[in-house]
Order: sequence, then structure tokens, then C-alpha cells
Amino acid sequence: MITLSLPNGEECEFAEGTPVYSVLDVFSDDERKDVIGVRVNDRLLDLQTPLSESGSLSLVRLREDTDESKLLYRHSMSHVLAQAVRRLYPGVKLAIGPATKDGFYYDFDVPKPFTPEDLETISAEMKKIIKENHRFERVDMSPDEARDFLKQEDEPYKIELLEEFIARGDTITFYRDGDFTDLCAGPHIRFSNQVKHFKLTSVAGSYWRGDENNKMLQRIYGTAFLNKEDLEQYLWRLEEAKKRDHRRLGKDLDLFSSRPDTVGGGLILWHPKGGLIRHLIEEHCKEKHLAGGYDFVYTPHIGRSCLWETSGHLEFYKDGMYAPIDIEGQEYYLKPMNCPFHTQIFSSSIRSYRDLPLRFAEWGTVYRFERSGTLHGLTRVRGFTQDDAHLFCRADQMPTEIDRVLEFSLSTLRDFGFKDFTIYLSTRPEKRVGEEDAWDASESALRDALERSGVAFELNAGDGAFYGPKIDINVTDALGRLWQLATVQFDFNLPERFNLHYIGDDGNEHRPYMIHRALLGSMERFFGVLLEHFGGAFPVWLSPVQVMVLPITGKHQEYAEEVVQELSAAGLRVESDASSNTLNYRIRSAQTQKIPYMLVLGDRELESRSVAVRVRSGEDLGSLPIAEFAAIANEKISEKEMP
Repeated sequence: MITLSLPNGEECEFAEGTPVYSVLDVFSDDERKDVIGVRVNDRLLDLQTPLSESGSLSLVRLREDTDESKLLYRHSMSHVLAQAVRRLYPGVKLAIGPATKDGFYYDFDVPKPFTPEDLETISAEMKKIIKENHRFERVDMSPDEARDFLKQEDEPYKIELLEEFIARGDTITFYRDGDFTDLCAGPHIRFSNQVKHFKLTSVAGSYWRGDENNKMLQRIYGTAFLNKEDLEQYLWRLEEAKKRDHRRLGKDLDLFSSRPDTVGGGLILWHPKGGLIRHLIEEHCKEKHLAGGYDFVYTPHIGRSCLWETSGHLEFYKDGMYAPIDIEGQEYYLKPMNCPFHTQIFSSSIRSYRDLPLRFAEWGTVYRFERSGTLHGLTRVRGFTQDDAHLFCRADQMPTEIDRVLEFSLSTLRDFGFKDFTIYLSTRPEKRVGEEDAWDASESALRDALERSGVAFELNAGDGAFYGPKIDINVTDALGRLWQLATVQFDFNLPERFNLHYIGDDGNEHRPYMIHRALLGSMERFFGVLLEHFGGAFPVWLSPVQVMVLPITGKHQEYAEEVVQELSAAGLRVESDASSNTLNYRIRSAQTQKIPYMLVLGDRELESRSVAVRVRSGEDLGSLPIAEFAAIANEKISEKEMP
């Protein structure tokens, strides 16, 4: 018998194998309304799934639009998509079609790629299927029945999946909706018309099982929502994300470029404007580091193989490193990380307990091998600069140092306008070094620091580094997207491997604790995230050009030059556009370049020695004396005001 604890605290017994829809008989009509599934312990079940374990039961209602209900109806929409494609393109081969965080997709093997026009046709067919209102029916088959069915349907990808299910001893289930039957474990909603608001968003190539040695399939992406307003809001965010794409803005604003044909993929060229913004970001952070008791160090870009053998990188991280360089018969490697070099600085002299903590900071450029298909603008590159730091401290100093680092990370991210954080404690991975008691102690140290800070955090089991657990800090950008930036890592591996020690107050050698820490993560990734967060409209203090002077006609040009000189002397970054284009064209050009202030100069401004101030949003601040405008702008700059 199966014993279920109901939401009201009661317990009921059911025969094993009872379908979930029979369980709902113990609830009232109102309680059963709009229920599309249940959760038993950690398993999400639809109404046709047979019960197989006792536990706590909770109801999943469609109208509540939770993550669980979205998974159910978006997975069902992927079947509706496949059903439409099968109707329209006889002979298509089906692969997989799961729900995702923001929607769903399905992979197809077709003779030629889908076009945008094809997506419109498929969408129209999906709407027909939704109106037909098919019931999703679970069909259990024996392995032989399933083989025969899929061979008859000529579905080679499904047969490959089936054989794996059989080898694992999985129950073999299909789901049927109307004229379409698909190998699937579920779960699904009850009827195809329960969700009407969907959109097929894009199509892309995708290797079967993500292996580039396999055939390239066509993946159609889509999303679905319970109401039209949520769908429209999501589609707006997609369009806004395209406008904010840092690769597009980087080109339009002349900030950076990549030249795979000559320089190499994943290697970034910083242009003057982008270089200036990066300099200002680094300058702000470096001032904070100096105030926070850090010492700056610099280390080489390559190191001998023995360094990486000792650190463990050649054993645990070699796939992410480039091939060795032969120098006079010795092997050298481009550094994937800065930490081994910092241990060598620590061990370069005898350290006393009075010297600790030591905080070594470096804007160190590292090189990691990424496959060309994974490269993406600034956010996935092969060469990047980390705002890296490594702290060496005594056992009694460790809690305070972790607390300081955590607050330092959050305060620095807040300086750049990020307010919402999602924080994860990542624990020991399967492939790791060190004793279990060391992992226990270090994971507890990070957990305790998070609990002392009062910030909410989630457990990310198994995602720690091979040398220790870590805290990952994700920021939420202006479009509600999460980006992983800062990280705080505890390391008991390198001090042991490099035999680091300090002389304690008892005159004996002691092993220091080591903390890895990056605040922004990498300058490339952070710059890309920040660029999209602001949509290219950086705050005044970070804008490469802060003021554009616009003389209306040629007779105002001389005065424009005076204004440029006076504002430059006041510390502002100023340019003038005296081209023959119309004033409106030049204003739009300055707005396109995201310049914070546009100063229009005509007869009135010339006579009163003032400037007519427009901001990039289109707001008109009226005419101001030059000095007054300079004071307003400099106040925003000195306070590093965020929009």
C-alpha cells in the first residue's frame, strides 16, 4: 500500500499503481479544480502517473502558474510542436523535446533547415491542434511493444533512447494526444487547449546529444504562458535583450572587437572608448582594494609545468589549458589561473603570525581553452583578466576574513548599480582533492559566513572547485536575467601542495588558510554584463564622452570651442560636433552614441554665455551658465551616481 500525507495533514492509503487522478477523489470539487498534477516527495507527477512511493503529497494547479505548472504545460507544448511538424513534414525524425526555464524546444531531423516562414506555418498548425483539444493519454508498453512501435514509425533517435531506458530498467511510457504518440516519461497537462498563449521564438542547429561528431539537427525554440499579458511581456524582454546585446552595442559604440580571422577567436581587442570605461572600472575597484588592506602583485603569463603539476591543475584542469610551450627543453603553460603564482610570493620569505593576514590582489590575465562553438562575445572568451585576490590567514582570522570578503564583494557590485543578488553555496564535486574532514570544515566556514551576513542563499551541491567549496554571487540585471560574477573560494589544497607555512607565536610552523576571491569575476564578462544592464547608456562617470557640444550654425563655432575648453578644464570629457548635418540629426547621433549631455549653442546662448542642456533621454533642462552645468555634471561624477 502507498501512504500519502495530504496537505491538510490527513493520511490516506492507496493501492500501489493507483493513478493520480483516482487520488483526487479524496478532495472536494473546489480543491480538485484546475489540478493538473501532484508532487510526491521530489517527484512531479501528472494525473495519469501510477503511484509508486509513499510520502507527502501537494497539488499542482494550472491557474497558480508556478514553476511546476509551467514545466507541465511547456513540456506538453513541445509535444504539440512535434505533432504539428509531423503533420506538415511527413518523414521528419523526432529527437527530444523538453521544457526549459523559459519555454520549450524540440529537435528534428529534416532534409533542409526550417525558415522563419516555416515557423509561422507550424504555429498555425499548433493553434489548430490546441482547438482540437486532445487529451494527453499515458500509454504503457513492454520493451518489445515499444521497439515494434518505434520501428514501424521509423524513429531511429527514439529507438536509441528506448534501448537506454530498457538497459536502466525504466518503465517504458508513451503519451498520445490525438493522432500523435511520442516516447515520453511525462508529465503533461490534461488537455491540449489548457494553454493557448505561445510563441515559436527561433530555430537553430543542434548536434544530436550535443556531440559535434553526431548529425546536426534542427531545434525549434518556443515559449508558452497562461495569459497573453505574460507572453507579451516575455517577448518584449526578448526584443529588448536583442537591442542590449553587448556584441551589437560594442560595435555600434566602438568599444571592442574580436578578429577570429587574424587575432584568434575568443581574444578581445579593446578600443579607446571601451578601454577608457574599463580603466575607470578598474581604477574604482583598485582604490577600494587599497582602502581594504590589499597589496597589488603582478605575475607572469606562463609558468613551468612543475608549477601546474604541484598545484594539481595538470591533473584536474588540463582540458581547460592550452598545449605546453617548449622553451629550451622545458615545458611551460599559459596560466589558466593566478593562484599558484601567489603561493610562490607567499613562500618567497619567512612569514610570521604577525604578518597575517596577507591579501594579494592582481588584475591578472589568464588563458583557458574553450571550444569555438561556445565562444560568445565578451561573456565566453579564451583570454580574460580577473580581478583576482588570494588571502592567507591564520585559523582564528578566517571567519573575519570571509565576512570581509563577502561584504566587499556585495558592496562593489552595488557600486555599479546591482541591487538584487542570488547567492549559492557550492559544495564538494565528485572529482576533488583533500580529506573529507577538510571539506566538512571549509563548507561549514562558508555556510557560517553566509548565515552571519543575513543574506539568503541556496545550496548548489557538487559544483565546488576541485580544491575547495565556494560562494557564487549572481546579479540580476535590468531585464531580470541572472549573471554569475563574484566568487569566494576556500582552498585547503594549495597551502598543502606547496608546503606553505608561517611561524606561529609558539615558534612552530603552521599551515595558513587560503581564500580565493574575485569581485567582478573577469573584466570581459563583467563589462559585457554591465553594457547590457545599462543598454550602453553608462552612468556619467563611466561614459567615455560625457558631453557633446552642438553649435547650431557656423557662426556659433568659435563659442563652441570656448565651451569645450572651459568644460575640459573643469574635468569633463567633451567633444564637439560642428558638422554640416542638421541639428536634429546631430542630436539623434549623440543620443545613439549614448552621450549623457548635449549642449546646444545658438544666438541666445552666445549672448548670455550659457548652454542649452539636453539629456540623452530627451529631457530638456533649459539654459544654464557654463559653470553651473559643469558643477551639476561633476557632482554626479564625484558621487558616481547610477541611473
